[in-house]
This record gives sequence, structure tokens and C-alpha cells, in this order.
Amino acid sequence: MVVQDAVDSLRSKLNIPSEINNLPANNLVDLLKKTAKKTPDNLAFTSLGHSITFRQLDVLSDSFAHFLHTKTSLKKGDRIALMMANLVQYPIAFYGALKLGLIVVNTNPLYTERELIHQFNDSGAKALVFLSTCGKVVQKVIPRTSIKYVIKTDLADLHNIFSKFIINSVAKYVKKLVPDFYIEGQINFTDCIKDFPDGLEVQNSSSLDDIILLQYTGGTTGLSKGAILNQKNLLSNVSQMQSLFETFSGFEFSERKDLGHTVILPLPLYHIYACTLSMLMISLGQHCVLIPNPRDLSSMIKAMKPWNFSVFCGLNTLFVSLCARDDFKSLDFSHLGLTISGGMALTSDAANRWEQVTGSQVHEGYGLTETSPVVSLNVGSKSGEGRKLGYIGVAAPSTELKITDADGNDLPCNEPGELCVRGPQVMQGYWNQDKKTEEVLDNNGWFATGDIALIDCDGFPKIVDRKKDMIIVSGFNVYPNEIEEVVSSHDGVMECAAIGVPDEKSGERVKIFVVKSSQDVTENDIIDFSRENLSAYKVPTVVEFISELPKSNVGKILRRELR
Repeated sequence: MVVQDAVDSLRSKLNIPSEINNLPANNLVDLLKKTAKKTPDNLAFTSLGHSITFRQLDVLSDSFAHFLHTKTSLKKGDRIALMMANLVQYPIAFYGALKLGLIVVNTNPLYTERELIHQFNDSGAKALVFLSTCGKVVQKVIPRTSIKYVIKTDLADLHNIFSKFIINSVAKYVKKLVPDFYIEGQINFTDCIKDFPDGLEVQNSSSLDDIILLQYTGGTTGLSKGAILNQKNLLSNVSQMQSLFETFSGFEFSERKDLGHTVILPLPLYHIYACTLSMLMISLGQHCVLIPNPRDLSSMIKAMKPWNFSVFCGLNTLFVSLCARDDFKSLDFSHLGLTISGGMALTSDAANRWEQVTGSQVHEGYGLTETSPVVSLNVGSKSGEGRKLGYIGVAAPSTELKITDADGNDLPCNEPGELCVRGPQVMQGYWNQDKKTEEVLDNNGWFATGDIALIDCDGFPKIVDRKKDMIIVSGFNVYPNEIEEVVSSHDGVMECAAIGVPDEKSGERVKIFVVKSSQDVTENDIIDFSRENLSAYKVPTVVEFISELPKSNVGKILRRELR
């Protein structure tokens, strides 16, 4: 069966539109302004106990745009880097930049000097908004870049005087988060938003073809590259997500339009997953509780406790960590109607643990930086159709999929090969990287994801693994995700990661790194359990117990660091 026919048939069966008919707005600024006009007093974002409404977000981002327009030489098309944790300052700076027609460069605040210099110079950023906790590294980096305007924000910039004193004192004297630094000409963020212009007129980007975001890849496959995303890419993905969420998850955002849902968003806004998801929530008038540091589970759980949250956005490693904690289990989950997983493969064990603890099913999605990011979502319908655990769900409207072999030939259903995607959410290319763009994006708009996948005859895609992570044992392909899926289901395993190691006889053999949930589990236990569930050539021959798996800042397990 032809793959796309199966994909189309599944959407038709579930009454999912094959195409998105209308975008939610002409551009992202209009998206915000429409919501601010419709529900001005609804909460938009909360972080560290401080909340802003949609009206405040619109006004404060106007102020930021006004400052940039009148106090700097920045103009439409210039790049501005945002380097901060999940604070309310982020959406203010983001939408303020868009109101001037600038291109945002999302920047990880935990990047090293080398990574920052590459990203700033590659993007040609002329301005930077950074969190003061990053001041020392920024101080070293700025002289080696073309950045002209440096804007500093503190954790508690928008809090009242008492809260600001407490938060800054804790940050400085207890956690020692704020090192001494001085950057010549730096501007305080609070000075950028103190004026509230009436009838602000700036160079608002209105064309769907206008570039608004350079989203750099995580660098897991080499030097980080900037994916070029325009208004149409992001607005299309907002519309695609809304269609999937509202129609087929059994969860209606429209049920509480007057009050708005509360969404727990622990993943960083500088990551494409949370960035685009926040745009969807703005479009729908929903309230996002931002978690500045999801690795600090105690603080995260305390931040969740005051809210009757109805949506949770996470990923596999976070679900596992939270479900192991008694303080998390004691939270009120009675309002939780939708849990979304993305960013990495979801294991059935993690999904089952989450559902047992919270009563909420996990709906896995799949996407990439280069696809804005959502390609598909395992949301399921109210009747239970459309959700297939272990698969990545239903392709979004206006999204085409195909599977190709090493020579670029299309493969039929149930045959593994490289997953290729075409749709309005697919990037324009890599910034200043024409050769790299040509390697993954053809003249017909097909993007080669680099993921090994298959699509079954029902139209469900399943990620088998990254091409580069594949292990070859005696000529047989072994995919680490499959090994990890099995081993993680063992009662004594909290989480694990599989890699290939050299072997004189078989070329490679499987090694598994395991974080225990029970100290009684042994190497033989893991091997015996694997042998019961896997073909002989897939069974790990080496088991190493470690206290923690290496992970990226958004929680992805970094297999390359285990090799």
C-alpha cells in the first residue's frame, strides 16, 4: 500500500481535515492583539509567582518595541538573540521584537562560550537580551561577536519590590546564581519597558513570507545550524496543532473560554517545542505557567500546586522523574485533561506510570526544529480511535509523509527507511548554509528528517531510530529505541540508554546504561529480561549501572556522550 494513501485514509477515518483552511491570524503580532482584545484580563503567563495578563503582555511588548525603535538603530530583518530561562520577560521581548519586524534567535542560556560565539556570529545577531545569571559568559563572548546592544534582565525584574528583594537575595546569596560582571553599555530590561506609548507605530512584520525566527538545531548531529522559520511556518503549525488537539484528543479548549485553561510548561521557551506551543496557547487565550528550571523538581512541584492545571507538556525523562516523587503524587490531578509528550521517544513504561499516577493519558507527538516543530500527534479521538501507543500518531493537516531507502526510492507500508515530510510547517532552509540545506530539503519541498521510521497500513508512523544511532550486529540492524523500550519496562529500571560498542566478531554489540529504581537489580537480571523479550542479536551483552544519564538542557538523553 502507498504510504500517503494510508496517511490520508487515517485522517479521513477520524474526520481530520486533510488541509488547514485558514491561518489564525495574518501574523503572530496580530495573533496576540486579537487575544488581548478578546480576553484582556485573562492570565497569559506566570513565572516565579508573578503573572501578566494578555493586555499587559501586549502593552509591555509595545513598550519594548518602542524602545528598540527609538533608542537603537535596529530595523526590520535584523537579528536579536533572546537568552533567558522561562520568565515572563521572554514573551515580552519576543513579541516586542516581532513588532519591530526583527528576527528572533532563540539561545540556550546554558550554552558554552564556543556555542554562543558560533550562534551569534552565524546569525549575525546585533542585539542580545540575556538573564543576569549568564552575565559572566556573555561578558567574555560579546567582544568576539557583532552584537551592539546588550540588554540585561534579572529574575525578578517584573515583581513588586518585596518579591524582587526576596528572589534576588536568594539568587545571589543562597544559590550564588549572579556572578560579578560588567558589560560596557549594557541596558537594563526594566528601562526598556518603562514607557507606555499611545498608538505605537513600528515596522510590524505582516507578510507570511517574512522570516521571524532562527531556531538553531541542538547540535546532536554536528555543528549547530539555524533553521529559518517564517510567519507562515509558525502560524501553520499553530493551526495544525489546534485542529488536532481540539477535535481529536477528547479535550476541548473551548470548554472554559471565559476562564481559560492553565497549562504547565516546564520545557524552555527557547526550544521550538515550547516556543510554538506557547503561540498556540496565546491564540486560544490560555494561561501558561512557566517553569524556569525543570531540573529542580521540588520547585517545579511547588509552582504547580496553586493551580488547577488542565494541560501538562513534558517529555519522557520528566514523566519518569516526577512519577518517582511522593510530593508530585500528592498533587490534585482532577482537572488534568491533556498531557502532551514530545522532544524524544515516549516509552510505554513512562506513559503507563504517568497514567497510573495522574489518571491522564500521554499523547505523544513528533516533530523537529525544521518542521516548526509538529509533524504528527498521537492524540486519539473521544471514541478511542487515533491513539496507538509506541507510534507518533496522526499526521497533521496539510502534511505529507513518505519513507525512502538509501537511494531515495519510496518504500511501501511497514518497510523501515528515512522519514521525509512535506508541508507548510517545513523550514525555508538553514541560515547561510545552502549546501546543508540541499542535503535535507529538495526542490519539491520534501524534508529528509534523518529519522528511521515506518508507516503501517493503517497510516500510523513509528520512529524506529535516528540513522546515526543505529547499531549493526552481524549485519542486522538494531535500533536503540527498541532496546530501551524493553529494558525500561523492567521493575528495577528507572531509565536507560543503549549504544553500540565495537566487537571483533559481530562488528558491534549492544551495551545498555541503566539507572536503577531498585538496588537489588543485577546485570544478569537485565540480560535475562532482555533475552525474554528480544531476538538474540538485540540482547545487550554489557550492562553498566550509572547514577544519572547525560541529557541535553531540554531532557534528551545524549547517547553520544555514552559512547
